[in-house]
Amino acid sequence: MDPLSEMLTLMKPRTYVSGGFSVPDEVAIYFPQHQGIKCYAMLAGECWLVVEGEAEPILLRAGDCFVLPRGLPFQLKTELSLEPVHYAVLRTQLGMCSDVVDGARYIAGGFFGFAGSHADMLLQSLPPVVHIRRESDKAAMRWALERMREELRDPQPGSSLITQQLAYTMLIQALRLHVSDASNAGRGWLAALSDKRMRVAISSMHDTPGHPWTLQLLAERVGMSRSVFALRFREIVGVAPMEYLTRWRMLLAADRLKDSSESLSTIAQSLGYVSDSAFGKAFRRVMGCSPRQYTRPA
Repeated sequence: MDPLSEMLTLMKPRTYVSGGFSVPDEVAIYFPQHQGIKCYAMLAGECWLVVEGEAEPILLRAGDCFVLPRGLPFQLKTELSLEPVHYAVLRTQLGMCSDVVDGARYIAGGFFGFAGSHADMLLQSLPPVVHIRRESDKAAMRWALERMREELRDPQPGSSLITQQLAYTMLIQALRLHVSDASNAGRGWLAALSDKRMRVAISSMHDTPGHPWTLQLLAERVGMSRSVFALRFREIVGVAPMEYLTRWRMLLAADRLKDSSESLSTIAQSLGYVSDSAFGKAFRRVMGCSPRQYTRPA
């Protein structure tokens, strides 16, 4: 399994809400902080996306998709000068429409929560906003967008489930397109996947997490000197290679401790630790508690 698929699988995404809504004229809608990921696409019309903490507003055009992985508050504005109103108030006052109307300004997508207990750690390594706007990228997403539009326009038996799956497909496709766009500079594992050598290093650690990796071995794997590789990895990913490896091992361990009947020793040895003590120290450093405390019911 590739690193992006592995990360999403570990987070155990669950679709909380999927569907769409029309954005009225001359309105600014405020959406508060949320847990999880929101992924939406502009099916028709244009509006501005303003994300808290981001310096520049983003103009969303028909076919554009945006992902908000960190749960930051955001606004959708038809004009930047307008004062925002909470979405719940607007829904009551204006009766924000969920029907697809030709020619109307319309947004569709999904809100995903995560069952994985360490999802927050993974979400914080994603960029605050992923904006899909290149024509070639929008073409790659067009099938899912058109299918969602049809399901919302003319609901049929099973439409709710199909819409959920289409929203999840949009999310994965948006993240994949973000990775493939070399112009997306940034830090974190998602940014690293767009760098060929860093992707090889990360894939190597993900494929065989129990291998006795060293900085030298990883540098040789990607064809770089030890010092240059260490510097480049830290610049892009934000942590040193061996720290990344330890974190990945502990995330895998946490998932197996919760969802399997394997013993602590079995998990530790499979992830490259020769003793339960060494594994326990690493686990506590990354997860903030001992393996036994982690598995103990709250």
